[in-house]
Amino acid sequence: MIVLDVEASGVDPHKNSILSLGALDLAEPANRFYEECRVWDGAEINDEALGINGFEREAITSGEKQSEAELIEKFLAWAQDKPQERTLAGQNVSFDRDFVRAACGRAGLEYPLAFRIIDTHTLCWMHMTKRGMTPPVANHRSALNLDFALKYCGVPEEPAPHNALTGALCHAEVIARLAYNKKILPEFAEFEIPWLTT
Repeated sequence: MIVLDVEASGVDPHKNSILSLGALDLAEPANRFYEECRVWDGAEINDEALGINGFEREAITSGEKQSEAELIEKFLAWAQDKPQERTLAGQNVSFDRDFVRAACGRAGLEYPLAFRIIDTHTLCWMHMTKRGMTPPVANHRSALNLDFALKYCGVPEEPAPHNALTGALCHAEVIARLAYNKKILPEFAEFEIPWLTT
C-alpha cells in the first residue's frame, strides 16, 4: 500500500499544481519518497493553500525547482519499483490521487495506479463506531479530520505548516494503529495506542 500526501497550490487538480509529494510503502516504511516542484505554467495559486503548506510564491515559481512533470515521473518510477501493493491510502486520499492523475495528464503520462483507495477517515469512523463511540459531526457532516484521527490514535497533531512527507507518515501511523493495533514508525514510537492501554 502506498501512503500518499500531496501539498498543492489550491484544491482543484485541473487548475492548481502539486507543490510537493510525500509517500511511503506501508509494507516497508523505510521506503519513502519526497520531492518538491514549481507550479506548472498557468496554474492558479491560492494564498489560503500557501498558508497551510508554508510555501512562498517566489519559491514555487522559481525556475530552479524541477517541474511538476519531472516530480511526477520520479514518483511513478518510485511507486512502480518496490511497493508490491500499490493501492493509495491516506486522509481524503482521493484529493491526492486526483492531483497525481491530473499531473500525469499534463505530463503526457499514463496514470498507472489504482482508482480504489483506502481512506483513514473511513477507518477511524469505523473503529470508533465499533467501540460504541460517536464520531464528531459539525454542520451536519463528519468532522473527523486528520488531527482528530491522530489524537484518537494517541499521536500529536500534524505540525504546521503541513509537509507532504510528514503528512504521509501521519497517515501511515494512523492506518497501522487502526487496522493492525500496532505502531510502525520510529517517529511515533513513544506514543501509546490508547485503546490498548485502557
